[in-house]
Amino acid sequence: MMDMYQTKYHHVELADHSFLVTGGAGFIGSNLVEYLLKYGAGRVRVLDNFSTGSLANIEQFLKHPSFELLEGDIRNPDDCRKAVAEIDYVSHQAALGSVPRSINDPLTTNDVNITGFLNMLVAARDAGVKSFVYAASSSTYGDHSALPKVEDHIGSPLSPYAVTKYVNELYASVFSRTYGFHSIGLRYFNVFGPRQNPKGPYAAVIPLFIEAALNGKVPFINGDGETSRDFTFIENAVQANIKAMLIPKLSNSGVVNIAFGESTTLNKLWETIARLTDSDIKPEYRDERRGDIKHSLADISRAKALMDYEPQVSVLEGLSIALNWYKEYRIISGH
Repeated sequence: MMDMYQTKYHHVELADHSFLVTGGAGFIGSNLVEYLLKYGAGRVRVLDNFSTGSLANIEQFLKHPSFELLEGDIRNPDDCRKAVAEIDYVSHQAALGSVPRSINDPLTTNDVNITGFLNMLVAARDAGVKSFVYAASSSTYGDHSALPKVEDHIGSPLSPYAVTKYVNELYASVFSRTYGFHSIGLRYFNVFGPRQNPKGPYAAVIPLFIEAALNGKVPFINGDGETSRDFTFIENAVQANIKAMLIPKLSNSGVVNIAFGESTTLNKLWETIARLTDSDIKPEYRDERRGDIKHSLADISRAKALMDYEPQVSVLEGLSIALNWYKEYRIISGH
């Protein structure tokens, strides 16, 4: 496998600490696990029910002496209590992503993303963990059209998924004021990179585009292709998690944008991937998806100030790394 994370984002000895990554068999979670183990974390425990995560994502870690796998569900309070036992730092990545999925099945999205989140908050509070970082979402900005997106200015949610991620932020804030249990939410902007699954009905656009380019298939674009996103390479998200977990104790709860800070249209994205793969295939355009916003671009100044976040990998660099991984993955898996 590729050797990622040449840059070190921490300044403490990880061997002295224990970490829990919920959803650690998923895309972002497994990359975070890889970083922690690479740099010698004392204990890295994963809680996952494998509903969307994959054993293949963490298979290489199973025999590592510092790695623990707890198969369980954040909807079960007992599983959450077991997961946080003797843990210093929590990165809560477990969730049901995808706006379309939430529109098709709002009940399950609510159950996992809100009830599961509350279970984890309670368990972490009761266990006295040192810090609790969770995956928030840029979908929280909803119909607020101003660019770039600034944390304190949000609009009305446009999907059940966006509602659940906003409720996470509200619960985190209430736990801070009521119980003195502080946390930090990372509002991810379209994270992409190795281990992001191109399969299934809710796959994200970049793995879908890459798979189309590598297999000579026509890519589909929802809308006119001028929809823009602040695509964020996975290493930048991992950096944010590491720094957020290890910053000096928070005095309250809050949220920060985690992105690269540049906007790319879907047309430009396909043109770039086509150029990198020597593809001359033209995309096919479809209707816009319900619940999608037209443009997204992050102001990342708060993350820079709060935890010295400094994204290292651009969209172009990230696409090149991701392409190489997908090529390797197809050879290994026989796809």
